[in-house]
Amino acid sequence: MTSVVWITGAHGFIGRHVARAFDQSGHTVCGVGHGLWPAHDAAQWGVKYWINGDVSSSNLSALAGAMGKPATVVHLAGGSSVGAAIAQPLEDFQRTVSSTAALLEWIRQESPSSALLAVSSAAVYGEGLVAPIGEGSRLNPYSPYGHHKAMVESLCRSYGASFGVRAVIARLFSVFGAGLRKQLLWDLCVKLGAGTREIELGGSGNETRDWIHVDDTARALLEVVPLASREAPTVNVASGRGVTVRRVAEIVIAEWLAQAGSAATLSFSGRSRAGDPQYLVADCARIAAVGWTPQRPLERSLAEYVSWFRSLNEGVD
Repeated sequence: MTSVVWITGAHGFIGRHVARAFDQSGHTVCGVGHGLWPAHDAAQWGVKYWINGDVSSSNLSALAGAMGKPATVVHLAGGSSVGAAIAQPLEDFQRTVSSTAALLEWIRQESPSSALLAVSSAAVYGEGLVAPIGEGSRLNPYSPYGHHKAMVESLCRSYGASFGVRAVIARLFSVFGAGLRKQLLWDLCVKLGAGTREIELGGSGNETRDWIHVDDTARALLEVVPLASREAPTVNVASGRGVTVRRVAEIVIAEWLAQAGSAATLSFSGRSRAGDPQYLVADCARIAAVGWTPQRPLERSLAEYVSWFRSLNEGVD
């Protein structure tokens, strides 16, 4: 059934794909967040109306006046990396926690029938877990980024218990895909594109992550919206498959050789970045129960990422 869906942070990497998924499912998509976005460009991602600005009461009311109140709000706005949160923790708090508080308060006062899909992160689990991580696992955030995401979740539960605001919390694991211009894959391809033949990465290489393509992520978020309730349940959004950083880097380097004909050796410094847990792999039973399974194989998707990155230098982006 067609409805109005707001997406905060729709201009970002994940947000654009989520917007397109909701649009292709027949919803009227609009949003608010940071970034100049001409109407023609936004429309290519399915966004009918965009406000460039903070997630504030005034901007939310302006959006409601222009497009109508939302049946669903997908809240993606906020800090987007562990490193940035460590460098600027107060800014990350304001972008992540304060924006969520403003959004929940606006929903409470102006649109109490709206469902909220709050996008959180596997970073809330933190360090010390070594088996597939279920949503009921204890939270032990390892960085300001993880702590702030945990605060977002707590705010959702608070507004559900006290005011009846319906929410569902999606904990994303390692989302990637063409268009991602940060983190491991981007940094690795930048080195390869610069002709570096001896690549050293931080950590041991044995750090294990659960990689999920952004298109699979967007489909998953569509599926979990009906779970929104006053209890604000949590759902892992991941593949359920653990792959080491070393293995991912090896696949990328091998694909670069296959596509560009240039090889590189790989080593690790042994120095881990602050805030990076050793193991983050999801138990996906809860997301599987709503009928969702990942469809994008890791190896092929990494090859596509390399192709996309190489196309940037060829002016094909």
